[in-house]
Amino acid sequence: MNRQAQAAVLFLLGGALLHAGATDLYLRYVKEGLRPLLLASGAVLIAAALATAWYERRRDRRSGSHEHPEPRVAWLLLLPLLALILIAPPALGSYSALRSGTALQKPYAYGPLPAGDPVPLSVVDYASRAAYGHGRALHGRQVRVTGFLALDRSGTAYLVRMALNCCAADAQPVKIALTGTLPPVLRPDAWLEVTGTYTPRLARDPVNNGPVPYLKVTSARPVPTPRDPYDETWNT
Repeated sequence: MNRQAQAAVLFLLGGALLHAGATDLYLRYVKEGLRPLLLASGAVLIAAALATAWYERRRDRRSGSHEHPEPRVAWLLLLPLLALILIAPPALGSYSALRSGTALQKPYAYGPLPAGDPVPLSVVDYASRAAYGHGRALHGRQVRVTGFLALDRSGTAYLVRMALNCCAADAQPVKIALTGTLPPVLRPDAWLEVTGTYTPRLARDPVNNGPVPYLKVTSARPVPTPRDPYDETWNT
């Protein structure tokens, strides 16, 4: 591709980054804290594209020559950019969760639980308190946890969030096995808000033998997919 075409591609790529960063689309690719860098990158690419186009036009006017047109097939490079702009990929779900071992890690410390039941907890927070904190702070408390459903071959239901370090490419699941009063119909990838109590029952992830604590469900209701489907609480 000639310089003008390269400038056009740079401009479209920068526009795609700005579009993703200005909407919630970027949350399908990177964690929320990277939004300023994404917007800055898009602005730099657009500035570079405009500078390249201005320089090439000025050079052509001075020399009076023009480059030969390049094969049109080169413009197929724009298809991935158009896909980025027009098609929002779904967040990783139960298929990825069941094929990856739990990423649950022992935390350095536990903060106090807020007063009032049910206490809202992330999947990572409940799982770490149940598996590594032996449920000390959870005894006698009702908790409320939100995640998506995954069902293994044996029919065991898991409440899952994909934990994120940087971007969706490194997302790993943290799982809670569910017992108690479950909905009559369990649909993989459906998002649920689950209320329940701690149980000392603990399973092992068949993929990596990591700890998978149980939660005894007292009630559950479907909820919409959250704005940010990934969980970043383990690295904040």
